[in-house]
Amino acid sequence: MGKIADGSLPRPPTVMGRGRGARVPGPQPHHRLPPALLASHEWQDACRSRDFARIFRLVKLKAGIYPSRIAALCGMTPSRVGEIMTGRRALAHIDVIERVADGLRIPGAMLGLAHRPWEIPSSDHVRERAPRREPEPAPTPAPSGPAPSDNLEDLLALADGRVTRSTLTALHSSVEDYWRRDDQHGGASLRPAIVGHLTYVIQMMRTAHDTLQRDLQSLAAELARLAGWAYFDARQYSTARIYFAQALGLSHEQNDRLFMANVLSCMSLQATYEGNAVDAIALACKAQDTARAAGDQPLVMSMLHMREAFAHATLGDSSSCHQAIDRSRDAYELARGREDEAPSWVRYFDETKLIVDTGIAYARLGEAPRAEPLITEALRRQAAGRQRGRALHAYWLATAQFQQGKLDAACLSATLALDLTAAIDSPRVAGHLQEFRRRLAPYARETPVIRFEQRMREALC
Repeated sequence: MGKIADGSLPRPPTVMGRGRGARVPGPQPHHRLPPALLASHEWQDACRSRDFARIFRLVKLKAGIYPSRIAALCGMTPSRVGEIMTGRRALAHIDVIERVADGLRIPGAMLGLAHRPWEIPSSDHVRERAPRREPEPAPTPAPSGPAPSDNLEDLLALADGRVTRSTLTALHSSVEDYWRRDDQHGGASLRPAIVGHLTYVIQMMRTAHDTLQRDLQSLAAELARLAGWAYFDARQYSTARIYFAQALGLSHEQNDRLFMANVLSCMSLQATYEGNAVDAIALACKAQDTARAAGDQPLVMSMLHMREAFAHATLGDSSSCHQAIDRSRDAYELARGREDEAPSWVRYFDETKLIVDTGIAYARLGEAPRAEPLITEALRRQAAGRQRGRALHAYWLATAQFQQGKLDAACLSATLALDLTAAIDSPRVAGHLQEFRRRLAPYARETPVIRFEQRMREALC
């Protein structure tokens, strides 16, 4: 069988103390630094330590940008650049460091800065059209009172209408159970119960004692994020955005920056699914800046860098995607042995998840030979109970195999994903499989495709 064919920079501030007649050049057209330089350990070490003498020397040696050009790009005088390169002068002021980052196009994260405005592409850079969206069903209305879900009636009887610590404990237990069931069986069928719990918690916030208000608000933020995620899994994207926005607002009121970053990461992933790669990058970058302001959380940063990688891959930006993957791996190495310090909501992002997400990013880029072994290894490691995750990963394995012309293997992997969907309620997974089915149309007479079509009719039709 044959193979399948398958910005302008801000004006630099006036520099004082240069002597009469000294003139700072204005902003000049910039050059992107070579990806190999940005990826090198020597460069990354120099950036981490803000050793601008080494940075400027590397720029000269590896990028061919000489001191006079560095000065023009960064709004400095050539003599100052020379003093920095010889170690006679250091850079300490944040505005000057930001000017260097902008002039040389050094990603902000490398220098411990917020993402620079030029790192987020404008909408005219999108090269692919957004996928066709299917009509979105009407959202499930929120019940006027508590949702009839596990243990809620016992909870109400126990609390006797009052908010107590035991009430909060029981509700937190319900949230944990929802996440477990979402992971095993998908989130679509959980929406009414989650929204009911959210409505109930918001009602309790109006009458609860002041000492419990903050805990209730945190719980409401988590339930709103969970509701947004459930609607996202159901492919009801506009409703998902409403709940994500509610979660973001609730966590913002508490100044809970890490949880805000968590919500933004969910919104970034949804934007990636909708084909809005530019929005997805902006949301991922904002999530990273928000988490960075909250302190040292390498596991959170590892997950957020991977969200950014997905978005760059969707945009087709191979260099930026690879750099984001490298940052994710570096942050994960820093997190080893410190998992207990991370928020509970990010501990799912373990080594297996890092491996499979790296493979998916490569598959999104079309780098199938690199993607296939990573996704295969992650599926081998993954716990059997995580049905939805395994189904998604089997789909991406099929995609990577299909990109390489391995039709038999791709159909077998897609069939595994189909078999796993029998125990889950996730329109997101079903949508992936329908998409894969459409890709097979030119090969409809091939035996493995015929078998897959028959199995799909049995499973989904």
